[in-house]
Amino acid sequence: MSDWTGWIPASWLGPAGVGSSVQVMLAFSIIGLLPSIFLLTTCWMRFAIVLGLLRQALGGSQYLPNQVITGLGLMLTIAVMAPVWETAYHDGIETYQRTSYPDLDAQRAGLRDAVQRGMDPLKRFMVQQLQAAGNERNVSLFLRSRDSQGQGAAPQYFEDLPLSVLLPAFVLSELQVAFLIGLQILLPFLVIDLVVSSLLTGMGLSTLPPLWVSLPLKLLVFVSIDGWALTVRMLLQSVSV
Repeated sequence: MSDWTGWIPASWLGPAGVGSSVQVMLAFSIIGLLPSIFLLTTCWMRFAIVLGLLRQALGGSQYLPNQVITGLGLMLTIAVMAPVWETAYHDGIETYQRTSYPDLDAQRAGLRDAVQRGMDPLKRFMVQQLQAAGNERNVSLFLRSRDSQGQGAAPQYFEDLPLSVLLPAFVLSELQVAFLIGLQILLPFLVIDLVVSSLLTGMGLSTLPPLWVSLPLKLLVFVSIDGWALTVRMLLQSVSV
C-alpha cells in the first residue's frame, strides 16, 4: 500500500503540527457555521416559518418560491434588528478600533472585552423575546440540563446566562411563537378548504380538484383584506424591541 501521508508537509506530522492542523480545521468549520449561528440570534427564523406556513395555507407553493420567502424574511429581519446591530457595532467593534493598546496581551484582553460588549445587545434582545413570549421555562429546561452535567451554579439574572443556555432557549421560543402565529394564519384558510370540499362533494363534482376552486377564493379573500400588510404588521408587532 502506498504511503498516503507522502503529500502532507513534514511540519504537519509532529505532535505540534497535528495540534495546529486540528485548530485550523476547527477554525474553518466555525467560520462556515457563523452565518447560521448569527441568524439564530435574530428573529429571521420566526419570519421564515410564518411566511412558509402562509405559502402552504394559500396552496400555491409554486407561485411563492423559496427565494421570495427567504428574501422577505431577511428584509423584515434587517428592519427589526438594525438598531440592535448598530448598538453591538458601536459598543464592540467601533470602541475596540478607537482604543490603543500598549502590548499584545492588552490587545487580546481588549478584543475579548469587545466581543463581550458586542454580544450584550444580542443577548438583551434574546432575553426580551423570551420574556415577551412568556417562555422563560425554556431557560429553566436548559439550565437543569446544564446543572445535571455539573457545569456550575445557575446565574441569577437572565443577562448573565451563557450563550450555551440562552441561544437554544431563544431558538426554542422562536419556534413556539412562529407556530402559534402560523396557526392563526392557517385556520381561516382551512375553513375555506373545508367549505369548498363540502360544496364540491354535495354538487357531485368530487372529480374536480378542490385546489382549482379554493385557490382563487383564498387569493380573493387575502387580497381583499390586504393580507400581506396584515401579515407583515403581525410579524413586526410580535417582536419586542
